[in-house]
Amino acid sequence: MAKSINLKGSLKLTKHALDIFENNMEKYNDPEYYDLQYQNYLKDFPLILEWAEKINGEIIDLACGTGRLTIPLAQKGFKLTGVDINEGMLDRARKKTRNTNLPIQWELQDCTKLKLNKSGSLIYMTGNSFQHFLTNEAQNNLFQSVHAHLIEEGIFIFNTRFPILSELAIIDESKRTYVDKRMRKVTEYEVDSYDPLTQILTSTSTREILNDQNQVVSTEKDRILLRYVFPMEMERLIEQNGFSILYTYDSWNKSPIQKGSTELIYVCQKSSSL
Repeated sequence: MAKSINLKGSLKLTKHALDIFENNMEKYNDPEYYDLQYQNYLKDFPLILEWAEKINGEIIDLACGTGRLTIPLAQKGFKLTGVDINEGMLDRARKKTRNTNLPIQWELQDCTKLKLNKSGSLIYMTGNSFQHFLTNEAQNNLFQSVHAHLIEEGIFIFNTRFPILSELAIIDESKRTYVDKRMRKVTEYEVDSYDPLTQILTSTSTREILNDQNQVVSTEKDRILLRYVFPMEMERLIEQNGFSILYTYDSWNKSPIQKGSTELIYVCQKSSSL
Protein backbone atom coordinates (compact mmCIF):
# COMPACT_ATOMS: atom_id res chain seq x y z
CA MET A 1 0.00 0.00 0.00
CA ALA A 2 1.28 3.48 -0.91
CA LYS A 3 2.45 5.56 2.02
CA SER A 4 0.16 8.51 2.76
CA ILE A 5 1.76 11.90 3.28
CA ASN A 6 0.18 15.06 4.68
CA LEU A 7 1.01 17.92 2.34
CA LYS A 8 1.52 20.93 4.66
CA GLY A 9 -1.77 20.43 6.44
CA SER A 10 -3.76 20.06 3.25
CA LEU A 11 -5.54 16.96 1.93
CA LYS A 12 -3.64 13.72 2.37
CA LEU A 13 -1.97 12.54 -0.81
CA THR A 14 -0.09 9.34 -1.56
CA LYS A 15 3.62 9.42 -2.30
CA HIS A 16 2.74 8.34 -5.85
CA ALA A 17 0.56 11.45 -6.25
CA LEU A 18 3.35 13.67 -4.92
CA ASP A 19 5.75 12.21 -7.46
CA ILE A 20 3.30 13.10 -10.23
CA PHE A 21 3.03 16.67 -8.90
CA GLU A 22 6.78 17.01 -9.22
CA ASN A 23 6.86 15.59 -12.75
CA ASN A 24 3.88 16.95 -14.65
CA MET A 25 5.74 17.51 -17.91
CA GLU A 26 4.95 14.47 -20.05
CA LYS A 27 2.88 16.51 -22.51
CA TYR A 28 5.98 18.59 -23.29
CA ASN A 29 8.53 15.85 -23.94
CA ASP A 30 8.51 16.59 -27.68
CA PRO A 31 9.00 20.36 -28.21
CA GLU A 32 9.09 20.00 -31.99
CA TYR A 33 5.66 18.36 -32.05
CA TYR A 34 4.36 20.95 -29.57
CA ASP A 35 5.33 23.62 -32.09
CA LEU A 36 3.58 21.77 -34.90
CA GLN A 37 0.41 21.70 -32.80
CA TYR A 38 0.38 25.22 -31.40
CA GLN A 39 2.74 27.56 -33.26
CA ASN A 40 -0.11 29.04 -35.29
CA TYR A 41 -2.40 29.61 -32.32
CA LEU A 42 -2.41 33.40 -31.82
CA LYS A 43 -5.87 34.18 -30.43
CA ASP A 44 -4.23 35.51 -27.27
CA PHE A 45 -1.71 37.68 -29.12
CA PRO A 46 -3.88 40.79 -29.79
CA LEU A 47 -4.79 41.30 -26.12
CA ILE A 48 -1.21 40.81 -24.94
CA LEU A 49 0.01 43.17 -27.68
CA GLU A 50 -2.61 45.76 -26.67
CA TRP A 51 -1.24 45.86 -23.12
CA ALA A 52 2.37 45.74 -24.29
CA GLU A 53 1.73 48.90 -26.28
CA LYS A 54 0.22 50.61 -23.21
CA ILE A 55 3.18 50.11 -20.92
CA ASN A 56 6.80 51.22 -20.94
CA GLY A 57 9.32 48.69 -19.77
CA GLU A 58 10.27 45.07 -19.96
CA ILE A 59 7.83 42.21 -20.52
CA ILE A 60 8.13 38.82 -18.86
CA ASP A 61 6.53 35.76 -20.49
CA LEU A 62 5.97 33.02 -17.89
CA ALA A 63 5.71 29.39 -19.00
CA CYS A 64 6.84 30.68 -22.39
CA GLY A 65 7.37 27.24 -23.90
CA THR A 66 9.01 27.43 -27.31
CA GLY A 67 8.36 31.17 -27.60
CA ARG A 68 4.96 31.06 -29.28
CA LEU A 69 4.13 34.59 -28.05
CA THR A 70 7.59 35.73 -26.94
CA ILE A 71 9.01 35.76 -30.44
CA PRO A 72 6.25 37.71 -32.26
CA LEU A 73 6.22 40.31 -29.48
CA ALA A 74 10.00 40.72 -29.76
CA GLN A 75 9.57 41.09 -33.51
CA LYS A 76 7.37 44.08 -32.70
CA GLY A 77 10.33 45.67 -30.91
CA PHE A 78 9.49 44.85 -27.28
CA LYS A 79 12.17 43.66 -24.86
CA LEU A 80 11.23 40.30 -23.32
CA THR A 81 12.33 37.67 -20.88
CA GLY A 82 10.92 34.20 -21.55
CA VAL A 83 10.80 31.90 -18.52
CA ASP A 84 10.05 28.18 -18.48
CA ILE A 85 10.87 25.22 -16.24
CA ASN A 86 11.15 22.78 -19.17
CA GLU A 87 14.67 22.76 -20.58
CA GLY A 88 13.68 21.05 -23.82
CA MET A 89 11.08 23.70 -24.63
CA LEU A 90 13.55 26.50 -23.92
CA ASP A 91 16.24 24.83 -26.05
CA ARG A 92 13.86 24.86 -28.98
CA ALA A 93 13.00 28.51 -28.31
CA ARG A 94 16.71 29.36 -28.32
CA LYS A 95 17.23 27.51 -31.60
CA LYS A 96 14.34 29.39 -33.19
CA THR A 97 15.86 32.74 -32.23
CA ARG A 98 19.52 31.96 -32.84
CA ASN A 99 21.16 34.60 -35.06
CA THR A 100 18.03 36.78 -35.05
CA ASN A 101 19.24 39.51 -32.64
CA LEU A 102 15.77 39.65 -31.14
CA PRO A 103 15.63 41.34 -27.69
CA ILE A 104 14.82 38.15 -25.75
CA GLN A 105 16.49 36.64 -22.71
CA TRP A 106 15.59 33.01 -22.08
CA GLU A 107 15.57 31.83 -18.44
CA LEU A 108 15.24 28.27 -17.11
CA GLN A 109 13.42 28.87 -13.82
CA ASP A 110 10.49 27.76 -11.69
CA CYS A 111 7.75 30.41 -11.98
CA THR A 112 6.95 30.01 -8.28
CA LYS A 113 10.56 30.85 -7.32
CA LEU A 114 11.58 33.53 -9.79
CA LYS A 115 15.00 35.10 -9.31
CA LEU A 116 15.29 37.56 -12.17
CA ASN A 117 17.49 40.61 -11.84
CA LYS A 118 14.76 42.82 -13.25
CA SER A 119 11.17 43.95 -12.84
CA GLY A 120 8.57 43.86 -15.58
CA SER A 121 5.88 46.34 -16.45
CA LEU A 122 3.85 43.47 -17.91
CA ILE A 123 3.96 39.82 -16.96
CA TYR A 124 1.72 37.33 -18.74
CA MET A 125 1.12 33.59 -18.67
CA THR A 126 -1.19 32.07 -21.28
CA GLY A 127 -2.01 28.61 -22.61
CA ASN A 128 -3.91 27.75 -19.40
CA SER A 129 -0.54 27.27 -17.72
CA PHE A 130 -2.07 28.40 -14.43
CA GLN A 131 -3.66 24.95 -14.15
CA HIS A 132 -0.23 23.37 -13.69
CA PHE A 133 -0.01 24.87 -10.19
CA LEU A 134 -1.80 22.08 -8.38
CA THR A 135 -1.79 23.10 -4.72
CA ASN A 136 -2.89 26.20 -2.81
CA GLU A 137 0.73 26.74 -1.82
CA ALA A 138 1.93 26.60 -5.44
CA GLN A 139 -0.75 29.08 -6.55
CA ASN A 140 0.14 31.52 -3.77
CA ASN A 141 3.85 31.18 -4.53
CA LEU A 142 3.19 31.92 -8.20
CA PHE A 143 1.27 35.11 -7.43
CA GLN A 144 3.86 36.24 -4.88
CA SER A 145 6.68 35.56 -7.34
CA VAL A 146 4.89 37.61 -10.01
CA HIS A 147 4.17 40.36 -7.48
CA ALA A 148 7.86 40.60 -6.55
CA HIS A 149 8.87 40.97 -10.21
CA LEU A 150 6.34 43.62 -11.25
CA ILE A 151 6.87 47.36 -11.01
CA GLU A 152 4.33 49.31 -8.97
CA GLU A 153 0.94 49.17 -10.72
CA GLY A 154 2.36 46.65 -13.18
CA ILE A 155 0.02 44.33 -15.10
CA PHE A 156 -0.33 40.54 -14.84
CA ILE A 157 -2.45 38.72 -17.45
CA PHE A 158 -3.23 35.01 -17.30
CA ASN A 159 -5.94 32.53 -18.26
CA THR A 160 -7.39 29.23 -17.07
CA ARG A 161 -10.21 26.92 -18.08
CA PHE A 162 -13.65 27.53 -16.60
CA PRO A 163 -14.65 24.58 -14.38
CA ILE A 164 -17.81 23.29 -16.06
CA LEU A 165 -19.14 20.70 -13.64
CA SER A 166 -21.09 18.77 -16.25
CA GLU A 167 -17.84 18.15 -18.12
CA LEU A 168 -15.77 17.24 -15.06
CA ALA A 169 -17.07 13.71 -14.77
CA ILE A 170 -15.53 11.36 -12.26
CA ILE A 171 -14.45 9.16 -15.17
CA ASP A 172 -14.72 10.05 -18.85
CA GLU A 173 -13.38 7.87 -21.66
CA SER A 174 -13.15 8.76 -25.35
CA LYS A 175 -11.65 7.42 -28.57
CA ARG A 176 -10.90 9.16 -31.86
CA THR A 177 -8.92 8.51 -35.02
CA TYR A 178 -7.24 11.34 -36.90
CA VAL A 179 -4.22 12.36 -38.95
CA ASP A 180 -1.80 14.32 -36.78
CA LYS A 181 0.53 17.23 -37.63
CA ARG A 182 3.22 14.76 -38.68
CA MET A 183 0.77 13.22 -41.15
CA ARG A 184 0.51 10.01 -39.15
CA LYS A 185 -2.74 8.12 -38.74
CA VAL A 186 -3.47 7.95 -35.03
CA THR A 187 -6.07 6.29 -32.84
CA GLU A 188 -6.14 8.08 -29.51
CA TYR A 189 -7.72 6.83 -26.32
CA GLU A 190 -8.21 9.38 -23.57
CA VAL A 191 -9.26 8.78 -19.98
CA ASP A 192 -10.07 11.77 -17.78
CA SER A 193 -10.74 11.50 -14.06
CA TYR A 194 -11.67 14.41 -11.82
CA ASP A 195 -11.17 14.53 -8.06
CA PRO A 196 -13.59 17.08 -6.55
CA LEU A 197 -11.62 17.15 -3.29
CA THR A 198 -8.42 18.42 -4.88
CA GLN A 199 -10.14 19.99 -7.94
CA ILE A 200 -7.59 18.19 -10.10
CA LEU A 201 -8.31 16.55 -13.44
CA THR A 202 -5.97 13.73 -14.47
CA SER A 203 -5.94 13.22 -18.23
CA THR A 204 -4.19 10.16 -19.68
CA SER A 205 -3.74 9.80 -23.43
CA THR A 206 -2.66 6.68 -25.32
CA ARG A 207 -1.92 7.10 -29.02
CA GLU A 208 -1.57 4.15 -31.36
CA ILE A 209 0.32 5.05 -34.54
CA LEU A 210 -1.08 3.11 -37.51
CA ASN A 211 0.44 2.15 -40.86
CA ASP A 212 -1.39 2.06 -44.19
CA GLN A 213 -2.87 -1.31 -43.27
CA ASN A 214 -4.20 0.12 -39.98
CA GLN A 215 -1.73 -1.95 -38.01
CA VAL A 216 -0.26 -0.49 -34.82
CA VAL A 217 3.43 0.28 -35.39
CA SER A 218 4.12 2.23 -32.20
CA THR A 219 2.39 3.53 -29.09
CA GLU A 220 2.79 6.81 -27.23
CA LYS A 221 1.39 7.59 -23.80
CA ASP A 222 1.35 10.67 -21.60
CA ARG A 223 -0.48 12.11 -18.66
CA ILE A 224 -1.16 15.59 -17.30
CA LEU A 225 -2.73 16.91 -14.10
CA LEU A 226 -4.72 20.15 -14.22
CA ARG A 227 -6.14 22.12 -11.28
CA TYR A 228 -9.48 23.89 -11.74
CA VAL A 229 -10.35 27.08 -9.86
CA PHE A 230 -13.82 28.60 -9.56
CA PRO A 231 -14.38 32.32 -10.28
CA MET A 232 -15.13 33.45 -6.71
CA GLU A 233 -12.20 31.39 -5.45
CA MET A 234 -9.94 33.04 -8.02
CA GLU A 235 -11.06 36.55 -7.07
CA ARG A 236 -10.09 35.97 -3.45
CA LEU A 237 -6.81 34.35 -4.49
CA ILE A 238 -5.86 37.31 -6.66
CA GLU A 239 -6.81 39.97 -4.13
CA GLN A 240 -5.15 38.25 -1.17
CA ASN A 241 -1.88 38.18 -3.10
CA GLY A 242 -1.72 41.91 -3.66
CA PHE A 243 -3.52 42.40 -6.98
CA SER A 244 -6.71 44.06 -8.10
CA ILE A 245 -8.72 42.72 -11.02
CA LEU A 246 -9.10 45.24 -13.83
CA TYR A 247 -10.95 43.00 -16.28
CA THR A 248 -12.31 39.45 -16.41
CA TYR A 249 -13.09 37.97 -19.83
CA ASP A 250 -14.32 34.62 -21.10
CA SER A 251 -12.36 34.82 -24.36
CA TRP A 252 -9.38 36.62 -25.82
CA ASN A 253 -11.71 38.88 -27.82
CA LYS A 254 -12.71 40.44 -24.46
CA SER A 255 -16.26 39.13 -24.19
CA PRO A 256 -17.58 39.25 -20.59
CA ILE A 257 -17.72 36.23 -18.32
CA GLN A 258 -21.15 34.60 -18.17
CA LYS A 259 -22.93 31.33 -17.56
CA GLY A 260 -21.70 28.90 -20.14
CA SER A 261 -18.21 30.42 -20.33
CA THR A 262 -15.40 27.96 -21.02
CA GLU A 263 -12.43 30.16 -20.18
CA LEU A 264 -11.39 32.73 -17.59
CA ILE A 265 -8.99 35.50 -18.59
CA TYR A 266 -7.78 37.94 -15.93
CA VAL A 267 -6.12 41.32 -16.35
CA CYS A 268 -4.73 42.20 -12.92
CA GLN A 269 -2.78 45.13 -11.53
CA LYS A 270 -0.28 45.08 -8.69
CA SER A 271 -2.06 47.02 -5.98
CA SER A 272 -0.32 46.52 -2.63
CA SER A 273 2.81 45.35 -0.88
CA LEU A 274 3.04 41.84 0.53
